[in-house]
Amino acid sequence: MSIRITPLTDPDHTHSSRRLAWLASHPDGTPAGSAFLRLSSRPGQAHRAELNLTVHPAERRRGVGTLLLAAAVGAARDDDRSSVFAQVEAGSAGDLFLSVRDFRRVLTLTYARLPLAEIDPDELAEIVERPHPGYRLASWDGIVPDELAVTFAASRRAMDDMPMDETDYGTETWDVDRVRAVARAVGDRGDLLHTVVAIDESDGSIAGFTELVVRGDGRGDGQHYGTGVLPEHRGHGLGLWMKAEAIRQARERHPALDGLLTDTADSNRHMRAINDTLGYAPTHRAYGYQLDL
Repeated sequence: MSIRITPLTDPDHTHSSRRLAWLASHPDGTPAGSAFLRLSSRPGQAHRAELNLTVHPAERRRGVGTLLLAAAVGAARDDDRSSVFAQVEAGSAGDLFLSVRDFRRVLTLTYARLPLAEIDPDELAEIVERPHPGYRLASWDGIVPDELAVTFAASRRAMDDMPMDETDYGTETWDVDRVRAVARAVGDRGDLLHTVVAIDESDGSIAGFTELVVRGDGRGDGQHYGTGVLPEHRGHGLGLWMKAEAIRQARERHPALDGLLTDTADSNRHMRAINDTLGYAPTHRAYGYQLDL
């Protein structure tokens, strides 16, 4: 079998990353698979690359994936990357493919879903209304209000010690421009970004945050993004409080919404306990594989 690997021009370039792409095809032009390699240019993450490789089911076990992988890994080396990361569903063809190569499993994620129709509103209200002395909740849609922008950007360091097991994740750098750019990107694609924060009443700073993205039509399933509490504010139940309020708002503001989705590293016991308390039920697992270059 003669398979041709063709580099593609990928317009998906941003101020923080660029993406390379390859197409695997037969001599007659019939596609057999593709590979995408995301190269971050953010400070603290410019050493890593993220791989997404797909082979048509009818073309598997014929060397297509091996050829695409060689092209992507070669490009990562040429760009002086020190690691390539790929996420695959547990038990999938991608799981088997990476497990027999030089990739090592570095992360296990559990995906979970909360059916909104099954929530007990009284139990949810009890969590939201529970007193948290010294703190108050606030929320907004879309881009952070100007008066909270600086402290919101500073609160993003709450994710710095998020359990990522052996993943060579690096560090994230956030500033006001970046948090605004992320919110703007969500809005530009037609989705709604809801943010709930816990504010330290002693100085008005943000102690923690949780983010939820809902489709523009308010239907289907919403997707949780980041949830974090700054180390100096942990131990007060703020994570559960904020997430419960986000759920309450989602139910009230989007009555056609079916459920909420989240994914959590298995080693993140604290966030898994919060999800369990709120009624999230596991749906499937995914593995993170890493190739050290």
